[in-house]
Amino acid sequence: MKKLFGARVNLLIIVLFLALVAISPKFDSEGVEIGSLDKFSANQGLSVGEVIKEFQGVKIESPEQFKELLGENKVNPNEIHIKTDKNEVTYEVTDDLRFELDNLTIKNSKIIGIEDGELLAEINGVGIVDEEDFEEIKYDLLPDKRIEIKTDKQEYVFLTHSNLEINVKEVSKTNLKKGLDLDGGTRVLLKPVSEEKITNTDINNLIDVMRNRLNTYGLTDLKIRQAESGEDKLVLIEIAGVPKGDVEDFIATQGKFEAKIGDEVVFVGGKESIPRVCKDDGTCSGVRSCAPVSENEAQCRFEFSIKLSKESAQNHAKITNGLDVITTQEGNSILSEQIGFYLDGTLIDELNVAADLKGSETTDILISGPGVGRTEQEALQDALTNMEHLQVALITGSLPFDLEIAKIDSISPIFGETFIKNAFISGLVAVLAVLVVIFIRYRNLKVILPMGITLVSEIFIILGFAAAIGWNLDLAAIAGIIASVGTGVDDQIVITDEILRGAKERFFSWKEKLKRAFYIIFVAYACTVVAMVPLWSAVAGLLRGFAVTTIVGVTIGVFITRPAFSSMLEKLMNK
Repeated sequence: MKKLFGARVNLLIIVLFLALVAISPKFDSEGVEIGSLDKFSANQGLSVGEVIKEFQGVKIESPEQFKELLGENKVNPNEIHIKTDKNEVTYEVTDDLRFELDNLTIKNSKIIGIEDGELLAEINGVGIVDEEDFEEIKYDLLPDKRIEIKTDKQEYVFLTHSNLEINVKEVSKTNLKKGLDLDGGTRVLLKPVSEEKITNTDINNLIDVMRNRLNTYGLTDLKIRQAESGEDKLVLIEIAGVPKGDVEDFIATQGKFEAKIGDEVVFVGGKESIPRVCKDDGTCSGVRSCAPVSENEAQCRFEFSIKLSKESAQNHAKITNGLDVITTQEGNSILSEQIGFYLDGTLIDELNVAADLKGSETTDILISGPGVGRTEQEALQDALTNMEHLQVALITGSLPFDLEIAKIDSISPIFGETFIKNAFISGLVAVLAVLVVIFIRYRNLKVILPMGITLVSEIFIILGFAAAIGWNLDLAAIAGIIASVGTGVDDQIVITDEILRGAKERFFSWKEKLKRAFYIIFVAYACTVVAMVPLWSAVAGLLRGFAVTTIVGVTIGVFITRPAFSSMLEKLMNK
């Protein structure tokens, strides 16, 4: 036994053990893994990658079950009956009462039938005498839901006024990361459009803004990097679990926001002009009204507040100071020009500017816009989508270039599972076929045994290396594994021929025969590595996985598995 396990074989065993540690197979795969989640859930402590074991006391066994339970635990809206000195209205609320109160006077009303300036008298039959009465019942008016979640880290218990948005997937059984081809999602290749030459610095700045924008949308499970195709500099984005249609809507748009009075720009999007944008907070952001406008059309209106920088506020004062004050038919005093909101050159909305804002360095601005659809539900969804796009543009600023989609691919997770199954079956069949051919060639089980061990070891070590560095396994990477193992078979045949010939030709020593075999192997290895280098950036980097796994595979083979194979075969043939 001691004679069989020499230094080269011992090295192989050590590397195999390290690969096993890197892959770290998990036998307890109960629950579901969080893929993405809304900001409110994240603020409660939940994070991407946590495994949800129980939800509302129910043991979770599949993503479908969790999705169903999440739907069953939606927050049902409360009915509010409000009475003022002028009107009486009934409406529904979830996370926002749709008005603010200042000394019992309603302001910022988003309730159809209630105007700013009315005096609040009664809510749900409770008389309101002062603001203390209102504060005592305000939070009881909003619906809430008690949420209990148990994960592999801890238990979470909290109240929510809105519906949670938590996307989950099957728990990863190993540390191996699957690429888009296997896990599902969308891959987009974007080409910046500019009359000037685009530099690497420009691309890096573009990537920074895009990553910030995508993270603001809540897309954390993504990869974004620079790519090249000829002289063109591109950006490659891979987003797991997001369909093609959603990606096209918010990736390729430049997101250039401008607020104009007449032809003059008051402020633009970005943190320099707008340090704060209200988002995901029902008290200052949301859809305020929805109503049918015709038999086949409905319209909703969203609003959210922003805070301007000092410089933008000064610019607002300078522009409005030159405007005239006019009186509307309703008797309201406003400025002679409206403020218009433009996104990528398209007018979103226009608002009147109150006369008291003339020359004022106000920092608080209310942004609004519409959402339309065939039904109120469709209009509501359109308004929410438009609001989020606008908020993100204001938060992140515009992209430094116009973008065009050079290529977009969408992979279904169902297809990914099929790819994995087919790749596993194909690999197994290929290994068995190779071993059968080798047996027919040599008709010696002493050759088949170490060759089979070497083939399986190479694949396992490559997977361990991928797990250790966090490399995503996609179809190109799997092809690279097959290619590297294929070159390994060639090398093992060379080694086998030299050893078997050495057994017959005694005037050559084993050492001399192996030297000659490994000279051939190293030359082939160098040629393979050189051939793979151009593929690193070829086809916009889409073949990088193939190049990396092939280089890693042949390197592992030359320096670890093939020396161990020669040692095993040499000792077996001497018996």
